[in-house]
Amino acid sequence: MGYHQYQQCIDACLRCAALCNHCASSCLQEADVKSMSTCIQLDMECAALCYAAAQLMSLGSGQARAICKLCAEICERCGAECSRHKDMQHCQECAAACKQCAEICRTMA
Repeated sequence: MGYHQYQQCIDACLRCAALCNHCASSCLQEADVKSMSTCIQLDMECAALCYAAAQLMSLGSGQARAICKLCAEICERCGAECSRHKDMQHCQECAAACKQCAEICRTMA
């Protein structure tokens, strides 16, 4: 499989990574940054893995399915953490992107 077969998942991963980066950056601007440390860490981990998954899928890697499985797991963890911060729009946007990415990655895995 290559880019065209994985395109929907690649797009979801890239969108998720961008929103995770936005969320981490926005969390760093919050008044109590320390209370957001878990969210920030998961945002950064999720973004890194989503970028890696998108890159491997676009290369047609034989490891794409395995990384999609791992990507779905980290997206679920990140989304769960972000969804806890109901009063922060950036966290809610990130949670939604993570949920969508996890669902699509699971179909690839």
